[in-house]
Amino acid sequence: MMHFERSFTLGKFPLSDDSPTFLIAEAGVNHGGDLEVARQLVDIAADAGANAVKFQAFRTKNLILSNVEKAPYQTQTTESSESQAEMLKRLELSQQHYRELKAYCENKNILFLITPFDEGSIEELESVGVEAYKVASTDTTNLPFLKKLAETGKPIILSTGMTYMEEVERALAEIHPINQKVILLQCTANYPIADEEANLNVIRTFQEKFDLLVGYSDHSVGVGAAPYAVPMGAKVVEKHFTLDKSLEGPDHLASLDPVELKQFVTEVRRIEKYLGSTVKQPTASEQKTRQSLQKCLVAKAPIAKGEAFSTENLVAKRTGGRGISPMRYYDVLGQTASRDFGVDDIIELES
Repeated sequence: MMHFERSFTLGKFPLSDDSPTFLIAEAGVNHGGDLEVARQLVDIAADAGANAVKFQAFRTKNLILSNVEKAPYQTQTTESSESQAEMLKRLELSQQHYRELKAYCENKNILFLITPFDEGSIEELESVGVEAYKVASTDTTNLPFLKKLAETGKPIILSTGMTYMEEVERALAEIHPINQKVILLQCTANYPIADEEANLNVIRTFQEKFDLLVGYSDHSVGVGAAPYAVPMGAKVVEKHFTLDKSLEGPDHLASLDPVELKQFVTEVRRIEKYLGSTVKQPTASEQKTRQSLQKCLVAKAPIAKGEAFSTENLVAKRTGGRGISPMRYYDVLGQTASRDFGVDDIIELES
């Protein structure tokens, strides 16, 4: 089994098996190529309480051939007469845009994340100085690209939509000798997905098969499946969001609006509170309840001094927390009373 690091940082945020879930608000290309809209998306993500806001970096000429058709979901949400390349060209951000967005994120106290889609974009982002990289599902099988990313030494968040397990294994094997800071995300690469396509159980499969941190990239409708990934061990969760679902573009319809993004963050944090501690012990609020409701040993019948405690003369009742716990019942049986006890007297033993 390949062993990856299970404790490192994404920017200033610690990430480990015990850390809070790291929440990525995926802006993607929902800015439409407009820097001002991108800033508004940063504002929304920061206001919602996300840990990071993520964009996409690509140069269309390095990403796609000019005659490639759009993916089925893209044809439903964008102009049908344009090619995928024409659509992508409209959605590009410049290297200067990356710099400005990174600075803007720092001012808003939210981590700037970005997904490069070509090797030239990796070089641009290294110049900008990003803290980590997200790998989109389209590049999970792109071994030379994964190697170049691994060589940056930055943490890698690896999405796995559209892939078979053997492809995931091969991708990790390519990265592992160079970089062990990897978070592996279950993902289904459609926008949106049907509920039965979420396959959250793959998170457990990843945990059993690989020694690394895991997470979930969610394309389900609304707040959807993502919060349910948290109790399964997801340490990174990603969700698309937009200013307005009705805007023209490939991802708006499958994204959260600003109100839903807040609901998403709130629900994940609520689930984390529900999960609480792994230690089984009374909570602070239970201590007085424990005194009031748990039982202690009392006399079921009169017990004379020197008489042995027995099943016939002992019973457990609520005493307000005074006396001997019936957990010690079998220790008390057979011992002799140091004084007389009337019915319902609390049992005491000599020290």
